[in-house]
Amino acid sequence: MKQCIKQATRINLFLISALLCFSASLASAQSPRVASSQESKPANATPTRPTRYQINFALDFDARTFTATERVRWVNNDDRPASVVYFHLYANQRSNNGNAGGGNNNDAPRAAGEETTTATDEPRIEIKSVRHAETQSALAYALDEPATLLRINLREAVAPGAATDIEIAFAGSVPEIDPDETSLPSHVIQQLGAALRDTRETRRARDTNFRARGVMLLGTAYPVLAVRDGGEWQREVRPTVGDPLHTEVADYEVTIDAPADIALYTSAEARRAGTVTSSSSAATTSGGAITNSNAGGTTDTSGRAGVSGGTNGGAGLSVGTGVDAMKTGARSFAGENLRNFAILAGRGLQSGERTVGGVRVRSVWASEHEKIGRRVLDTAAEAVRVFTARYGALPVASLTVAEAPLVAGLGSAEFANLSVIASAFYVDFDSPAVRNLPELVREQRASVEDSLEFATAHMLAHQWWGMLVGNSPERAPVLDEALAHWSALVYYRETHGAIRAQAARDDQLRGVYEIYRTFGGEDMPALRPARDFRNSFQYAAIVSAKGALMYDALVKLLGEERVFTALRRYAEANRYEIAELDDLRGAFVAEAPVAERRAVTRTFDRWLSERHGDEDIAPPNPQLAAALGLTPETTGTPNRNPVSRLGRFFWRQMTRIR
Repeated sequence: MKQCIKQATRINLFLISALLCFSASLASAQSPRVASSQESKPANATPTRPTRYQINFALDFDARTFTATERVRWVNNDDRPASVVYFHLYANQRSNNGNAGGGNNNDAPRAAGEETTTATDEPRIEIKSVRHAETQSALAYALDEPATLLRINLREAVAPGAATDIEIAFAGSVPEIDPDETSLPSHVIQQLGAALRDTRETRRARDTNFRARGVMLLGTAYPVLAVRDGGEWQREVRPTVGDPLHTEVADYEVTIDAPADIALYTSAEARRAGTVTSSSSAATTSGGAITNSNAGGTTDTSGRAGVSGGTNGGAGLSVGTGVDAMKTGARSFAGENLRNFAILAGRGLQSGERTVGGVRVRSVWASEHEKIGRRVLDTAAEAVRVFTARYGALPVASLTVAEAPLVAGLGSAEFANLSVIASAFYVDFDSPAVRNLPELVREQRASVEDSLEFATAHMLAHQWWGMLVGNSPERAPVLDEALAHWSALVYYRETHGAIRAQAARDDQLRGVYEIYRTFGGEDMPALRPARDFRNSFQYAAIVSAKGALMYDALVKLLGEERVFTALRRYAEANRYEIAELDDLRGAFVAEAPVAERRAVTRTFDRWLSERHGDEDIAPPNPQLAAALGLTPETTGTPNRNPVSRLGRFFWRQMTRIR
């Protein structure tokens, strides 16, 4: 790739200049995811005594700080006693700390309470105390050097099947992100840079723990129990370009004390007067919202969920009536078998929801993005309908898709029951400000709108692949990413028909791989640890796109119905578990006719473990390479307008949500 970059230098300045013009124009217009054999896992297996978190947050939204106490009941589901428990402090992860290049799984303990200096643009969790929850006796603990791993020494070993209760007091803060870092031009420039540069990217804690444009996201704002696999704690967390969260399911009871005018949306269901109501902080009674019946048996409700107060009479919007929240600001949430717990908070957030097959599907948007937020709601509701029919119903009460001002380089982030998409892609191209922009900006409309629809379907699919069925995002990210990506194609086919689905396949999967190879990226196996992928562009081309296209090959081999049957059985057998490749492959082998079982294994090997991308997907595009200056022009006169010649294909790829 380095040689390709050298060849590209003669036009790179022109491309960057064009993008900077793009940035200046659009910025003024835009406001702001333990293997055992398939047969050994009983269907719908649920841990008999799951871990339980009880967390009380006091959130100072304006100061960007919080204090909290966390009570954790940990059940030793292993067959050996344990005297040490480990928690991850994901918010303290830094891309340049000792774990970034290390390959060991060893602690580097230091004195309890000892902290290191951290830049103000990073989030932080500080442990204040650790106690036995019942006796309130202090427990000895230590933090590793970057303060990302908390080791707690128990007073007595916990026998197999027994439990212990731990109470952790902690405080935290999140940075304020510059709005310029979250704009669409910044996202486009970041993607172009990932395509042109052979540099390594890693996810930062600030990507999902921040405040920007009046919205706060707390993606990992509490100590999270490490996964225990075969009697060994999985202590190492490496910064990679993929999802850092590797967790078991757990039950959560969370109380958040926040200003009454702050809307709260979380991974769990809101509770009031002893009743679980919804995953926003101010679910209203049936009399407090305007409800319309829709074809297909869905219910559509629009509201400013999460804002305490009276009723916005005549506006068709409902406002929460939580009297307790009005007085104290404390709101409670509860959920079972969640992979994690995330919080989205802010003033002026609005939402609409629709009931699909007994599940409340919600879209959350900033007040200036209502038109786009309602379009996302349409997509989300249809995606849940399609995936429920194909993969089985999720055991949840509600699912939320929300916009948040994510930094460039991160187009979306998935949490339990809460999917977040970058606000940068919530662009209303019919608004006067956008209509007055240059043609170069306006002609990206189809790309941005299509990318948002595809991303919405992709994110909802992660609630099946990644949340219901877990996997290690570091060891084998292809398990959930490829399935979620292919599921978005399923949504397109069943919602828009074969022609639109083929177009989405060409743009979102085949096209991503083709332009990656054209820029000099190397074909590689998709079944690789996340740390082996250098940046988001390579990750999208190999893990998401190439991995997803394997399922098209399986459909050709087995037929559509067998593929969907295999995926339903995979979901049933691995519900609430942490699956591995053998579990997924075993589901397809079990569904295949005996004569085709070897072919199934060969298909998995070809697409995930071997290098046949150019043959199976697309080779580098010589015309695009020539226009970019990556190869010498062999005929004709020099191109005086590279951007024009690159055309829609190139810019579609640069405006994708990754």
